[in-house]
Amino acid sequence: LKPAVHALFKKLKDEELELLVQVVESRGAWESGCVLAPRGDPRGLKQGLPPQVLLCRLFRWPDLHQSHELKHLCYCPGGQGACGDLAVLCCNPHHFSRLAVPETPPPPYLKASCEHENQGMEPAVTPSRRKRLRQGMRLCSPPLPDTSLSWSTIKDGCWCKLAYWEYRTRVGRLYAVHEASVNVFCELPWGSGFCLAQLPAAYRSCAVRRARGKIGRGLLLSQEPGGVWAYNRSEHPIFVSSPTLSPPGACGLTVLKLLPGYSAKVFDYEWAGDRGGWQLPGEGPCDPHSIRISFAKGWGPCYSRQFITSCPCWLEVLLNQPR
Repeated sequence: LKPAVHALFKKLKDEELELLVQVVESRGAWESGCVLAPRGDPRGLKQGLPPQVLLCRLFRWPDLHQSHELKHLCYCPGGQGACGDLAVLCCNPHHFSRLAVPETPPPPYLKASCEHENQGMEPAVTPSRRKRLRQGMRLCSPPLPDTSLSWSTIKDGCWCKLAYWEYRTRVGRLYAVHEASVNVFCELPWGSGFCLAQLPAAYRSCAVRRARGKIGRGLLLSQEPGGVWAYNRSEHPIFVSSPTLSPPGACGLTVLKLLPGYSAKVFDYEWAGDRGGWQLPGEGPCDPHSIRISFAKGWGPCYSRQFITSCPCWLEVLLNQPR
């Protein structure tokens, strides 16, 4: 990539190069402006790589190949020529996320709660399976406190409210989101949004403190045309579930593992429609217009935790009907 990168750097103004240095050194920790590069003719660049692909491949994802693998973050004004000049394009590598799609990592994890394919046949109940079933029954404690919000009754103008949980205990009040996007982070001295460090708690176990230490820059939630997107800004995976992440006709709940730097559409308004109750095995009914996100710890059949209420730190996103 060296000749192609040098050719691109020669086209950037000094202030653009200085901004790029700051962005790369901070690893995107600070909100930065656009690094604008001329669209120009891609000939002369290695394999015809666009500027944004070139810099993202150099500084973030060495295995990146095509621009369709990337998504501009919602706060980037230079993504679609919004800066007023269609001749330039933002190539700030930290104004992009990498799309999480089924064909590429991170893969989804499906709860194996389907009925046996052959009617009239039941899986054998081995001693180990009987033990797991008993453990699961013990985990089915009384329902969580009702934090659900009606799909059509919120009148205060917010598009969602956030509830932060530690295991089965909700910590702090609901956080209303009025802007198009919100950052959720922990113990950072910069940025605006939902800071989890400001939420009081009488007691936190060692497991909760360890998990909170991995939240870091957290995630970005944004309301965009058609749905809600989540971008993982931390250095550890996050795990996401919602009714619209499951494929049509699925008999289980899909939990999407979102790696650092990746983003995904985690809720689809059109697909949600007027769905009824969302029944989670072992946990009871949930708001069908909600998203659940666990920080650093996964749950489901691939993990020792079967339910999100067994995760040390997690977020519940309670959605309002879009205007």
